Amino acid sequence: MAERKQINFTIVPDDNGKGPREYANFCAIAHTPFDFTLTFCEVMPLSEQDVRDAEAEQTVRAPVRAKVVVPVQLIPNLIAALQDHLRLYQESSAPGGWDKGPVH
Repeated sequence: MAERKQINFTIVPDDNGKGPREYANFCAIAHTPFDFTLTFCEVMPLSEQDVRDAEAEQTVRAPVRAKVVVPVQLIPNLIAALQDHLRLYQESSAPGGWDKGPVH
């Protein structure tokens, strides 16, 4: 039987800024027993006609920009990372601001 080794490593994105980037200002979340689906949409300002349609149909359609399926096991770490980055963002919004470059 082969001996098992433990290897510690850090995973970093390697897109060199060339990967696709989409803007979204709305996120719908759904889940199954196995994963979470985050559907990112872009909601644009509504025209008068859009408002009338929304009043009649009780819905506003927004184009999907990305749909990401995440395994349940990753969700606690994702939440913790988002909370940490939100805290850093809020601290950087204080007088003096953030001048140390991007936070990854």
